[in-house]
Amino acid sequence: MKVAGFGFRRTTTQDALLAALTAAGGALGLVAIATAADKAAHPAITGLATHLNLPLRAVPLDLLPSQPATPNARLPARYGHRSVAEATALAAAGPGATLVSKRHTSPDRTATAAIALAERITP
Repeated sequence: MKVAGFGFRRTTTQDALLAALTAAGGALGLVAIATAADKAAHPAITGLATHLNLPLRAVPLDLLPSQPATPNARLPARYGHRSVAEATALAAAGPGATLVSKRHTSPDRTATAAIALAERITP
């Protein structure tokens, strides 16, 4: 099963998130989308979840630093200095998940998306 994770700036739009997802491989086969818990109420991500008719998983920040996501020193410590898109996809997909698509950026550079694959999705 596949989960898409998203990182984004406050100024992002639903269209930017969708563009990043398309660049990462698209929505086909996804069972959920995910982002960091402190971003989960943003209208762009909630709108995308509704548009795709997929559940949105809010990943607790304390799970992000332990994910084997791409390091990024520019990202805040609360995200473990890791790609939020990759870390949330992996965390939401559960133990043993692997990235099938590393982070891809929207054309306006306000959103990133990555896709993880796991045997089963954690509740």
